[in-house]
Amino acid sequence: MKICIVSDSHDRADALAQAVGEAKARGAEAVIHCGDLIGAQTVKPALAHGLPVHLIHGNNVGDTQATHRQSRASGGLLQYHGQDARLELGGRRIFVVHYDDYGLAFACTGDWALVCCGHSHRAEAREVANVKGGRTWLVNPGTVAGLAAPATWALGDLAAMRFEICALNASISA
Repeated sequence: MKICIVSDSHDRADALAQAVGEAKARGAEAVIHCGDLIGAQTVKPALAHGLPVHLIHGNNVGDTQATHRQSRASGGLLQYHGQDARLELGGRRIFVVHYDDYGLAFACTGDWALVCCGHSHRAEAREVANVKGGRTWLVNPGTVAGLAAPATWALGDLAAMRFEICALNASISA
């Protein structure tokens, strides 16, 4: 299963929808948004691509009631998890949190195959050693809005456990 991982869209609906569209074209079946969506209306164009979106709120919360209403009105396409999410996709346990330092801490527990985070606007995908003697993937897709950094998102292949940081319309690293 391939997934689109985005973060820090900061009300840039066009950039978010573009990333989701590019990910869908590359085989993504679901979207994880690591926070700072802000306005509930920001996700509407991305939902038009028909992929389920798992969303947390981040530190720029926006109107949580509007986000809950948008989730209820989406027919199950938008799942709003609040401050963090515990997911199982493609047979993998995934933890989603906004803050990158919290993401690293959760990756180090060894309880998750993948930890997704945002906040720093610095894109990276790397394996980190965990306390159980294994390794956990930590993916920060950067900022899809391109705020003080390039506009980036991540494409994940959960079967192969491979992650690629992508710029809107171009891959920039693997």
